[in-house]
Amino acid sequence: MADDGRRGDEDDRGPGAAHRGFVVMTFLLEKLKVLNYEEDVLTKHNMKSLSRHYFVSSPFLASNPGEQFYMFTIIAAWLINEAGRPFAEPQEYDEPNATVSNILAELRALGVTVDFPPSKLKAGSGEHVCFVLDRLADEALRRRGFSFRRPNYPTETTEEESVMEDDAELTLSKVEEEMIEEPDDEDEDNMMDLEALKLRTSHPEAQTSSKPDEILEATVEVAEWSLEVERVLPQLKVTVRTDNKDWRIHVDQMHQHRDGIKSSLQEATSYLDRLQEDISRTLEKVSSREKYINGQLELLIQEHRGAQAKLSEAKERYQQASGGVTERTRVLAQISEELERVKQEMEEKGSSMSDGAPVVKIKQSLTKLKQEVLQMDVRIGVVEHTLLQAKLKEKSNMTRDMNATNLQEPAAGPFC
Repeated sequence: MADDGRRGDEDDRGPGAAHRGFVVMTFLLEKLKVLNYEEDVLTKHNMKSLSRHYFVSSPFLASNPGEQFYMFTIIAAWLINEAGRPFAEPQEYDEPNATVSNILAELRALGVTVDFPPSKLKAGSGEHVCFVLDRLADEALRRRGFSFRRPNYPTETTEEESVMEDDAELTLSKVEEEMIEEPDDEDEDNMMDLEALKLRTSHPEAQTSSKPDEILEATVEVAEWSLEVERVLPQLKVTVRTDNKDWRIHVDQMHQHRDGIKSSLQEATSYLDRLQEDISRTLEKVSSREKYINGQLELLIQEHRGAQAKLSEAKERYQQASGGVTERTRVLAQISEELERVKQEMEEKGSSMSDGAPVVKIKQSLTKLKQEVLQMDVRIGVVEHTLLQAKLKEKSNMTRDMNATNLQEPAAGPFC
């Protein structure tokens, strides 16, 4: 399912998105070589060198998610340290989610925007893995002060540029030489040498010296002469080379194309004229038929218009009536709610009146009150008895004290 979603995203981005990972991985490998990762990472952990498509996710490439994820975490931790951020080297049995989250946190701390979830990196390969390693490699190179520059190619001067414009002009003799075709090796014996003819025409005085003084008479039979003519005839061919760069050929081609266009235009014009006439006649027939139909259906059209007007009036009345029905429905709903509330109150009061539970509760309360009153009376009696005992005891004490006082007064009287 994840592969299907990735393919859907690549289709939305364009046909070249599927190959972007290969390009990013190639650039990443070059950056890692500049950072000398073979000695710092591979030799230290006893790992093999990365291929050009090691972190690329493709159904056509063999993959080992566990090995690729461990290699990704090791290289990412090394790049983070090279970028100036302290980062502990992950171990093989560490929690993958925590390791990936820490790597993305360091990447955000370096100012790189991350807009994908950490789960995209758990596969150990793919576009997001290449993206993270490429950004970390850029930060490490920036900290080292290294930057890629454009190559400077040496400028080469061609011989054509050194030739003067005056020398590029063609003379008549050069044009004539271009018009003459160079014969092939197998046809050299069957073609006439035009240069020899030119030399003969340019030096007529050389030929006048070889002219005979008297009229030559033929001593060859007619049959032998005919046979000789047939034998020599193939050798009398003159072939002129057709150079595509010659302006005369271009002019001939232009004339041929112009003639072809004129002939085609005439045929097309006749066809178009006939088509225009047919279309015009068809339009006239359609317009006349439309007028006839309109005239025949005028009465029906008027009836239709009247029916449309009646329909619109009926719709207006329906809307007005529906508005009144809506208002009445709302009032009915309010009344129904009021009625339900009154019914509920009546049911509550009726249930409270017919229910004997309150009376039972009252009786139980009265009984409890009577018991409490009896208990209170008993307590009051006990308190009264205790108070009476206290009073009697106090009275007896007072009487005894008074008697003792009276006895002491007569005894003291004779001593006075």
